[in-house]
Amino acid sequence: MAKTTSAAAEHNDFFKPDYFKVPDFGQFQADFNRWVSDFSKSFANGKAPNVDLETLFASQRKNFEAFTNANQLAFDGVKAIAQRQAELAREAVEDFSKLAKELSAPASVEEKLVKQAEIAKSAFEQALSTMREMNETLTKSNTQAIDVVSKRVADSFDEVKTAFAKTAKK
Repeated sequence: MAKTTSAAAEHNDFFKPDYFKVPDFGQFQADFNRWVSDFSKSFANGKAPNVDLETLFASQRKNFEAFTNANQLAFDGVKAIAQRQAELAREAVEDFSKLAKELSAPASVEEKLVKQAEIAKSAFEQALSTMREMNETLTKSNTQAIDVVSKRVADSFDEVKTAFAKTAKK
């Protein structure tokens, strides 16, 4: 007797009672209670902790300025690439018209094939050079942007640590 299978029978996992797992709300409640307890310790003796808000706000302003600067550096890199691509397009049109004139000049088949091979080699070398140039430009602008952000992140952690250290001493 032939055995038939259905799509539902092939996916028996769907019908198992453990397929739909319900979160452990008891554990969630315990974690929440522990968090509230730890947070409430910050307000010992009915006093809120003194946090130097001005320092934290100044830090956030510096963060915003650093990210704005990094964004500007990245934008300048993209802008330089776009300008270079426009220059390359203009040069390509000029080169193409010059090559069309050269290739349409009377010559033997062998001379035209040699000329085409020279043109292809030159174009390939120019394309590689251009790709390297654009890669270097993008790498430089991205590196500068990342350096600005990473320095600011490190400084920001130091500022936050200092702000909370001042609070702890009070």
